[in-house]
Amino acid sequence: MSLIELNDVGLLFRVRRLGRVSLKEYLVQGLFRHRKKNSFEVQALEHIDLTIREGERLGIIGHNGAGKSTLLKLLAGIYPPTTGERRVRGRISSLFDLALGFEHEASGWENIKYRGYLQGETPKSVRAKMQAIADFSELGEFLDMPVRYYSAGMMVRLAFSIATAIEPDILLVDEVLAAGDIGFQNKARERMRSLMSSARAVVLVSHDLAAIDAICDRVVWLDRGRTKMAGPAKEVIAAYARQIDPDAQLKAA
Repeated sequence: MSLIELNDVGLLFRVRRLGRVSLKEYLVQGLFRHRKKNSFEVQALEHIDLTIREGERLGIIGHNGAGKSTLLKLLAGIYPPTTGERRVRGRISSLFDLALGFEHEASGWENIKYRGYLQGETPKSVRAKMQAIADFSELGEFLDMPVRYYSAGMMVRLAFSIATAIEPDILLVDEVLAAGDIGFQNKARERMRSLMSSARAVVLVSHDLAAIDAICDRVVWLDRGRTKMAGPAKEVIAAYARQIDPDAQLKAA
């Protein structure tokens, strides 16, 4: 069964230029009837065809700027496609932009509720998970404080604990999540393994080829917003690794 389908999808961004035009520049441009455009277009994704089926673990690889995170956000519904068609069957849970939706003047407890609602929880389902989220975060009495007093590590702990208190159909993950000290990172990795095993489908973006090889059965290689190669994980990873370093030999994890 297909859970996500992208048919000839494209994504075009219109970007406004920064900076103000001085009166002198405005007058000169007006006299010569030549004015600079205040925006330009970026073709972030182009002609993407992708089907994600039940039980699949899909990896997305490519250089920085290839469109990996953009594609993940399009799959999540954050960016609607400019062209083509996106179809989804099932509930999508996303593990990226973890701090999105936090109210910095509110306490940790209040933010558990706010972020939970953004993830599609109901007041009843959030109440049932609050203590488990608090226990996993290990923040204790700090949950009574406004989160603007949190360190970066504490924010990541809370955000990760909330974001992973889900029962996903389709799980989208951007890079390996590192949260807090070594002890908490071990807990976070175990939580991620549990989520990935229970989800009906997983899409993982990462520069860690060994992790992609260990987790994913199929891989899409993006290059400048287009699919350069797609197929069995080992074949695509090997081809990508050869482009990065022709002498590189990928060791299986």
